[in-house]
Amino acid sequence: MFKPARMKKLRIITLDKYADSAVSSLHEAGLVQIEDISERIQQDAEWRQILKPSSTSPFTGKISSLLMKTSGTVDFLKSMSRKEKGILPLVKGFINPPPIKKVEVEALDTQELIQKAEKILGEVESKTKPLEEKINQLDSRKTELENALRVARNLSNFNVDLGLLEESDYVSVIAGKLSLESYDKFMGNLKDLTDEIVVFDQDSESKGFKILVVVTVNKHTEEVLSQLRKMEFERFEFLGLSGKPDELIGKSQSELESIAHEKESILNQLADISAEWFGELRALKEELEIEKQRNEVFSSFGETEKTVLFEGWVPEKKLKNALLTIDTSTEGHSIVDVTDPDVEKDEIPVQLDNPKFAKPYEMFVHMYSPPNYREVDPTILMAIVFPFFFGFCLTEAGYGIADALIGYIIFRGLGRNSKTMANMGLIMIACGLWAVILGLVTNSFIGDFFPRFIWGDTAMALPTTIPSINSFAHPENILIIAILVGVIHLNLGLAIGAYNNIVRGDMKEALGAQIVWFILEAGVILLALGYLLLGGGILMYAGIGVLVLSLIMLVYFNGMFGIMDVSGFLGNVLSYARLLALCLSTGGIAMTVNILTGICAEMIPLIGIVIAPIVFVGGQIANLAFQTLGAFINALRLHYVEFFAQFYIGGSQKFKAFRAKRKFTNIGGK
Repeated sequence: MFKPARMKKLRIITLDKYADSAVSSLHEAGLVQIEDISERIQQDAEWRQILKPSSTSPFTGKISSLLMKTSGTVDFLKSMSRKEKGILPLVKGFINPPPIKKVEVEALDTQELIQKAEKILGEVESKTKPLEEKINQLDSRKTELENALRVARNLSNFNVDLGLLEESDYVSVIAGKLSLESYDKFMGNLKDLTDEIVVFDQDSESKGFKILVVVTVNKHTEEVLSQLRKMEFERFEFLGLSGKPDELIGKSQSELESIAHEKESILNQLADISAEWFGELRALKEELEIEKQRNEVFSSFGETEKTVLFEGWVPEKKLKNALLTIDTSTEGHSIVDVTDPDVEKDEIPVQLDNPKFAKPYEMFVHMYSPPNYREVDPTILMAIVFPFFFGFCLTEAGYGIADALIGYIIFRGLGRNSKTMANMGLIMIACGLWAVILGLVTNSFIGDFFPRFIWGDTAMALPTTIPSINSFAHPENILIIAILVGVIHLNLGLAIGAYNNIVRGDMKEALGAQIVWFILEAGVILLALGYLLLGGGILMYAGIGVLVLSLIMLVYFNGMFGIMDVSGFLGNVLSYARLLALCLSTGGIAMTVNILTGICAEMIPLIGIVIAPIVFVGGQIANLAFQTLGAFINALRLHYVEFFAQFYIGGSQKFKAFRAKRKFTNIGGK
């Protein structure tokens, strides 16, 4: 808590015959982050004398190939599955998604898994491949028929067998569609082309176009086509077509209907196959992904003729379990060297270690950057302050209730199958509750909804309102609170920054970057107290002296540019005024929507009573969406830009345990 989890460095040596077992056990346990030592072996002469880099398992290529094939089959079957249509299934899937059904699988070695995958894929492919080929044939035939239908409809006014329009040894027939403007130009150019040409034309069903049938001898075909191409001529292809247009239209439509019915039948068969096999194939895909990861990790190891060596990191709290896992999986034939990390030389991965209530906010810290191994982890502070800042920005009880309900729906719905969504739901609930509390004490519940529409007196306030911080009557007091909150928040960041620097032994940085601001603030407070309470006197002179001392320290530690940092610090403090701005904008816009609703109901005859609820609901939903997004972004900004800037270093690697991610499978007995 307040610090990343303490790490231990592991170096494991075991016999090569136990390597697979050790890797599999560690993978399932998910306790250790395995480091790649292959590059170190190649670069370090001493290590090269003892070890050589290991290579991936010889089965890795086969596993990768099967994984690609399985992924393609899973995607295909997913696209073929039956889906409920309409908005209700979509809403139901958001609010109450079905739990993921896990498949019980055996713990197989690589060769057994390959055999299993080949068997399942062969069985599924034997059922799907003929149907896929049939669909491709039907789609190809459908394309031909649609082209025939298009040509026949365009040439419907030409009562001629289309088979007669095919090119012969001496004559070419060109048919297509041309705009009226281009048609006139083409007909005007005919005399310059050749006399050995006949043009038949009809008006097209598309306005502004003509249907042409041009008959000419073969030697002039390219010349005619060249002219037509310049005019964006749409040529019809009637190769293989026969029969008059009306006959062809009827025949094509009938066959297209037959194809549609046949394709629907095939899709139903594929949907049945998807329902039968999708779950098992999805589980197989996960098994192959896990096996591929296990096989590839061996390239990070070093080896001798009979042993393998690998290194890793483990959180101190999980060290005992990790050692037991290694010992059990190698039947005691292993040596494990456990050491403390060298904080100056080692690139130590960071795992945040926070109480349960703060866990959801770890993703915000990781979004910025994992903290340095030796610095303070701000997650707990963020878990306390972030929802408060969100609530301050919103300060609207009605909207807070809506946000909290949305958070609960996300937590109980999408959060059931997603840890990230569960965390977002919990954060939204906390943020919404703070908005409710602050909205009630500052007299804002959907703007002035109760005074305006329920009590009929806009001068009245909610019974929960604290008069001195009524947002509609005393915004100046809320501004003072916002600035005070900002000063406290910044000072907390400065205190953490000073602590981090002192721990690292950098006292100069602590004095020049953090402690100096405490001295400056003390000078301002003494000056203000002396002036306000005593009208001058020793406190005032003491304040001036402390202020001068702080300015001297700024120049001494940071150079002349240190004086400019005063304006930057003041800007950081004033940045917290955004809490007031967003607070007032939320309530103000909500009140404006209420006023417009009243105007619609009172001043628009007859339909006003219908329009008013639409204006109210639409306006409040839009305001809720925009203000919630704004509150979230600004609460995050006050942490990232103002707060973290006072102390945060970050830049470490996130601890990534070598873990088998089992979302769709459970290991059963062999």
